[in-house]
Parts: sequence; structure tokens; C-alpha cells
Amino acid sequence: MHDLTKGKPIVQIIYFTIPLLIGNIFQQVYTLSDTIIVGRTIGVQALAAVGATGSLSFLIIGIAQGATNGFAIIAARRYGAGDYRGIKRSFATGIIISLALSLILSAISMTFCGEILRLMQTPSDIIQDAYTFLIIQFGGIFAIVAYNLFANMIRAMGDSRTPLVFLIIACVINIGLELLFIVVFKWGIAGASFATLLAQFISACLCLIFIYRHFPLLQVSKSDFKISKAEISEHLKMGLPMGFQSSIIALGQVILQLMLNTLGSTSVAAYTAAARIDGLATMPAMSFGITMATFAAQNLGAREFARIRTGVKQTLAVSLTFSTVTGILIIIFGHSLVNLFVGNGQPLVTNTAQTYFYFNSSLYWLLSILFVVRYTLQGLGQSLVPTLAGIMELIMRAFAGLVLINAFGFAGASMANPLAWLGSLLVLISSYVRTMRHLRTLEANPESELRV
Repeated sequence: MHDLTKGKPIVQIIYFTIPLLIGNIFQQVYTLSDTIIVGRTIGVQALAAVGATGSLSFLIIGIAQGATNGFAIIAARRYGAGDYRGIKRSFATGIIISLALSLILSAISMTFCGEILRLMQTPSDIIQDAYTFLIIQFGGIFAIVAYNLFANMIRAMGDSRTPLVFLIIACVINIGLELLFIVVFKWGIAGASFATLLAQFISACLCLIFIYRHFPLLQVSKSDFKISKAEISEHLKMGLPMGFQSSIIALGQVILQLMLNTLGSTSVAAYTAAARIDGLATMPAMSFGITMATFAAQNLGAREFARIRTGVKQTLAVSLTFSTVTGILIIIFGHSLVNLFVGNGQPLVTNTAQTYFYFNSSLYWLLSILFVVRYTLQGLGQSLVPTLAGIMELIMRAFAGLVLINAFGFAGASMANPLAWLGSLLVLISSYVRTMRHLRTLEANPESELRV
């Protein structure tokens, strides 16, 4: 376990972030391996089919992922406060809610998956493959939710290395299974989806085994599941808004994907490849942000208010530097990176994807600020303002999809993310400033009411 309430803030933050970053990169490798193997072995249309599922998959799965993040923030706060009995109750509550959420999401998504793809105007030449890929993923939502809950709880205790080890193992298994299912068994898109789901299930099992062998604070018994309505209410108030926020952001991406689909398979394939690279490139910024949620929660529980402000400022400086350098490199080497997905014989796809990089990679620095600010506020227990920021992201992406794509084509789609980042940050910044001022007040008057 790693106590983030002691030692130099930036040293502890980087120490915690490095395994988290590597883990997030390997999480992206799940998606990248799908894209590369599918694109190079099945074809560009299959690549477009996988890409067309991304926003809808995030819409459904993001709800559960956001909720488990919220549960872990409560556990981290209790860890910082030394409330070890409360940690067990938090884990038990998270298990119960996550199980119910998984069943509900699977039932709804599998029932309406095909109809939603049609409403999204998914191109006719890829809609069947897209449906096949999604229906398998939605049928196994419980595995995805389980991994996120277990891994987030382990991280809440300050251990970001163990989930990394299991994720690497699962990633290697995922690639091996994809090659087996697609190349050897000839299962096509279904093989890619089954491989990803099985690998996620394995990583969840590994996390659970580790918890019950090495993490006494998370070893729940039958008595821990006798939780009160107040306990459930506290977790729902923190988890559901974070899940709702993820779904709002994803809904904007669904609208964007709908309009992007009208541009044809080439544009969908280009956007898919560029977005995969983009997702990998923004991992450092996201990882620093996720670290700040745990850092802020633990230090809030320990009432180390000055330490929170110091950690935020130092993390912003480091994350901004990483993001700026990464953005420059992506713009320079974008063509070569896209060729990894589609080969050298698709110049139209490659050139189209480069447009995406010009708009997005040049503004990674803005995204790095957004991640640190949003996750810090969430770690401090705020859920309303980040949710409002998510609504602004929805509005901005919808504007890009409904207006800018009609006006500028693929370039309009490429403007969606930067506009969403800017809109979200404008909503968050006033709350962030007020919160930092309140923390300064608490530093001077430790007995003041805690109301962040």
C-alpha cells in the first residue's frame, strides 16, 4: 500500500502515476490490438466497424466505469482518515451496486444495440460487423465492471502497481487470443470481441485473488455486506453522478459518430485510427488526473489541505510539459503511426487522419489541465460541477456533429474534442478557484467547517 499523505507531493504523485500510466497504456493496447489486427488481417471495412462501436460502447460501459471510480474515491478518503472498517463496508457496497448495475446495463444494451446502430446511420457495409462486436461486449459487461471495481479499490489503497502487472498479463493473453480466434479459427470480428472480453475477465480474477491473499483492508466477510441505506445512498451519490458524467460525454461522441458515419467508411476508418493513437497519446495526462483523484481523496481524509494545493500545482506543471511534447511528436509522425493500422496502401485514410492530429494534438496541453482540475474536484467529493462540465462536453460535441461536420466535413469532426475540452474547463474553473480558496482558509483555520 502507498500512503499519499506523506512525503514530497510531486515525488509521491509521480511514483503512483508511473504504474498507472503504464497500465492505462496497456489498457489502450487492448483497443489498439483490436484495431491493428482487425485492420491488417480482415480489412479497412472491419476496422471501420470496430471504430463505429467505440462511442456506443463507451456510452454503456462508461456508466459503470465512472461509478466504480466514485466508490473508490470514498474508500480512498476513508483510508486517509484511518477508517479501516469503513473501507470494508465501502468495498462491499461497491460490489453490490456494481453487480446490479452490470445486470441492468447488459439487459438494456443488448436489447437495443441493433436499433441504436441503425439510428446512428452506421454504414450498411459495416453495420453487421459492428453489431456482432458490440453484442458480445455488452453480454460480458460484468467482467469489465468487475475489473474496474477491483483495480480502482486497490489503487484507492495506494497500490497502482499490482493492477498494472495483471493488466500486462491480460494484454498479452488478449493479443494471443485475437491472433488465435481471427487468424487461425477465422472468427472475424467476433474473435476480436471475444478475445478482449476474456482477457478483461482474467484481469478481474487476478485482482480478486490478489485482494484475498494480500490486502486485509479489502477482505470483506458476510457481516460487511450488512450495509445500511445511508451507506448505499452515500455511494450512489458519489458513483452515479460520475457514471452519469461518463455517459453524458459518451452521448456527445455518439452524436458525433452518427454524423461522421454520413461521411462514409473511409472517414470512419481514418477517425478510428487517429482516435486510437490519440487515446494512447493522452494517457500521461489522464494518468496524472486519475492520480489526483486518489491523492486529493486521501489527503482530504487526513485533512492535509496545504498538501492538496501543492500537489495540484506541481502536477499541472509536469502534465503540461508531457502533453505539449507529445502533441508535437504526434503531429510530426502521424502519417507513419496511421500506417500501422491500415498499411501503406491507404493514402486517403492516412491523409484524412492527419487532419485530426492538427486539431487535437496541438491542444493536448488544454486537455492536461482539464484532467487535473476535474479529477481533483472529484477526489474532493464534488460531483455536481463535473457533471455540468460533462453536459458542456455533450453540447460542444453535438455542435461539432450537427453543425461543423455539415460545414467543414471531416475537419468539423476533428474540432469536436478541442471544443469539448475548452467548454468543460470553462465550467470547472470557477469551482476549482473557489475550492482552492477554501482549502487555503482551512490551512489557516484547521477547525473551520469542511465543505469542499
